[in-house]
Amino acid sequence: MAAAKKKIPAPPNSEQMNSRVWLFSLLLTLQYGVQPLISKRFTSREVIVTSSVLTCEIAKVICALIFMARDGSLKKVYREWTLVGALTASGLPAAIYALQNSLLQISYKNLDSLTFSMLNQTKIIFTAFFTYLILRQKQSIQQIGALFLLIMAAVLLSFGESSKKGTSGGSSDQILFSGIIPVLVASVLSGLASSLCQWASQVKKHSSYLMTVEMSIVGSLCLLVSTSKSPDGEAIRKHGYFYGWTLTTWIPVMSNALGGILVGLVTSYAGGVKKGFVIVSALLVTAMLQFIFEGKPPSLYCLLALPLVVSSISIYQKYPYRVKKKEA
Repeated sequence: MAAAKKKIPAPPNSEQMNSRVWLFSLLLTLQYGVQPLISKRFTSREVIVTSSVLTCEIAKVICALIFMARDGSLKKVYREWTLVGALTASGLPAAIYALQNSLLQISYKNLDSLTFSMLNQTKIIFTAFFTYLILRQKQSIQQIGALFLLIMAAVLLSFGESSKKGTSGGSSDQILFSGIIPVLVASVLSGLASSLCQWASQVKKHSSYLMTVEMSIVGSLCLLVSTSKSPDGEAIRKHGYFYGWTLTTWIPVMSNALGGILVGLVTSYAGGVKKGFVIVSALLVTAMLQFIFEGKPPSLYCLLALPLVVSSISIYQKYPYRVKKKEA
C-alpha cells in the first residue's frame, strides 16, 4: 500500500492576505494606543528602565519561538539557520535601529518637543523612499498625497503634546548640530531599517518571527554590554534586577513584547509605509482611551487630525499604484 502523501497547505489567497493585514494592523494600532496608559499605570518610578526593556526582549524571543513551534516552522528554521543569513537579514537593521535610538536621545535633549515631533514624522517619507529604492515599490500620486496628509495629522497631534512643554534653550549651532541633524539622520535610518526588514521578509522570505528573535537577541546583547558603564547597570548591581517590580509590571512588558511581534507581522505582510499609518492612528486611540479612563478630553488638534488620518488611510488603500498597460 502506497504511503499517504502529506498535504501541503495552499498559500493564502489575496483575500486572506488582506484580512491578515487588517487584523494585524488593527491589533497593533490598539497595542500602540493602549501601551502608554498601561505603562504609566502599572510601572512604578522605581523600576529600572533597562530591566524592563531587557525582560521585554526576552519575552519577545519566547513568544516568537512559541508561535514558530505552533505553525511548524521551528524545525525548518533550526535546520536551515545560518549566522551569515541572520546577520544579513536582522543584524544590519538591528544595528541601524540601535544607532537611530541613540541619535533620537541626543536630539530630544536639544530640541523643543514640537520641532522634534515634526522632524521625526519625516521618517514616513524616508520609508516610502527606501521602499522604492530597495524593493522598487512605487506609490501612486494619490498615495503620495495620502502620506503628506498623514504627516500633517502627525504634526497636529504633536502640537497638543508639545503645548504642555517648554522649549529647550541653546545656541543656534547646538540646536542645528545636536538637535535638527541627529533627528533627521535618525528618520533616514528608520526608513532604511524598516525597508531592509521588509526586504528580508518579502524578498528573502525570512520569517517575521525569526527576525523578531534575531533582532531581540542583538538588542539584548547591546543592552547587556551597556550595563557595564550605564547608571542603570549600577542600579541593577546595587538594588537587584527586579527592583521596584510588582506582578502588574508584567502587564506592560508582555503587551510591549506582543507589540514587537505584531510590528514584524505588519512589516512582513503590509510593509513599512503602512506601519506608519498604524503608528499615527494609535495616537488617536491613546487620546480616546485617555478620555474614557482618565477623563481628559481630546485636544482641538486631535479632533482636527482625526479626519486627516481617516482620509489618508482611505486614499492610500483606494488608489494603489497600477502599472500602465503599453498600447499595442
